[in-house]
Amino acid sequence: MHKINQYNNNLNIIGSKIKELRREQKLSQEFLCARMQVMGYKISRSDISKIETGKKFISDFEVLGFAKALKTTITKLYEGLE
Repeated sequence: MHKINQYNNNLNIIGSKIKELRREQKLSQEFLCARMQVMGYKISRSDISKIETGKKFISDFEVLGFAKALKTTITKLYEGLE
């Protein structure tokens, strides 16, 4: 059995949606990072950049944190994806 650990050469499938929602809300990566850190997530602006470009894996609890930080739902983060 073959293990899938990339999708279309990306390590996550919601990074582009995180970027889209962040930009819609006119938030910088730094501001989003600060929101995440206040909630207790150990994440850097560089990590957010890598997540948004699909170069960093994102865990399920980080998905929840991004949903909260972007004031959206987990479902919305996956909306429109294959």
